[in-house]
Parts: sequence; structure tokens; C-alpha cells
Amino acid sequence: MEDDMAQDAEKLGTILSAASVVPVIIHDDVATARNLAEALVAGGLVNIEVTLRTPNALKVIEEMAKVDGAVVGSGTVRKKDDMKASADAGCQFMVSPGAPVKLLEDAEDIGVPLLPGIASPTEAMAASLLGYTYLKFFPAEAMGGAAVLKAFASPLPDIKFCPTGGIDMEKAKAYLKLPNVVCVGGSWTVPAEAIAAKDFDTIRTLAADAAKLSA
Repeated sequence: MEDDMAQDAEKLGTILSAASVVPVIIHDDVATARNLAEALVAGGLVNIEVTLRTPNALKVIEEMAKVDGAVVGSGTVRKKDDMKASADAGCQFMVSPGAPVKLLEDAEDIGVPLLPGIASPTEAMAASLLGYTYLKFFPAEAMGGAAVLKAFASPLPDIKFCPTGGIDMEKAKAYLKLPNVVCVGGSWTVPAEAIAAKDFDTIRTLAADAAKLSA
């Protein structure tokens, strides 16, 4: 199997390396979707992951995708229908919490690159055998944190990771020092209380602080 059949690694690598932090968002308010995306992009976080965990998530993605400079992806992608809907909504990347073989194979039919989640060397190797170069390490902190990814680097030198799960500003620094980490995913830049209060200035400030972190 050719590498580029499964995952357009060059395209996904360009997207993931554009900013060190990918905000992971659970958002259902279509009316404020653009405000949220504009605040994140203004702060320097151009890659935005909107999880498919709310009824209006796809509409939120469509709105955010209209914002200049925003590169919007879908999260919590678990089946082919999720991937089709993501592509239709204008996603430029997709993120899954896991990496079942069927999902990885189904992704070959979708013209949007998938970042599948793994938690072990075996899962990482299985995805690599199917042509996946970029993987999400999830749930990062619960699975042992930066120390685990540091241990992955030597036996799996050709795989790059985006750790997500339980990461905050301070923990992000440890991950981003690792040679096999391209970026980190986190929700600390989009606190629920700030979104509820429509406090987009705070979100822009948090995004700007996160954007200063470098891989």
C-alpha cells in the first residue's frame, strides 16, 4: 500500500505544524461560532478542532470555515459517516480518538486527511503499516504523558505525534520539546466559562499565549 493512499502526510504535516497548539472545542452555538474562530485565529491559533459531540457541530464547523485564516477540522470522528459529513462541512483535517483498522481503511475514500488516535506502540505500528505518519497520542496524560512519547521516539522514529488529553499550558511545554511531537491538542485555550460569557477577548489572549509555545 502506498503511503499517500492512507494519509496525505505532507498536507497534514503542513497543517499541524502551522501552530504548536490545536484548540479542541465542544461548541453547539452556531451564532457565536465565527466569533470564537476569529478570536483563536487573531491570537495565532489557526488550526481548530471542533468535536462532533454536539447536535450543531457540523454547522459550527461550516461557520468557522468561513473565517479568514482558520483551518478547521472535526474531532471525535468514529465512523465513515462522520468523515463524509466532515468533508461536506468543509473540514481540512479530521481527528479520531482511536485507530480501528476499518476507520483507517475507510479514510482512504475521503479527500480529507485523518489524524487517528493511538495509546500504545502496537497501535502506532498498526497505523504506520497502513501508511499513517502522523498520529494523535490519546489520552496523553492518562497514558503516561511526555515520558511515554519520549520512549516512542527511538523505536518509532518515522512517526510524529499530536498528544491530546489532560494537557495544559505548562504540560504542553514538556511535550513540545520532544523531537517526535509536531503540536499538542488542548482545551485550555477555550474555557467553557469564557465561551458562555462570550468573552472572546480572553480567548484571544489565551490563544496568543499558547501560540508563543514552539515545537
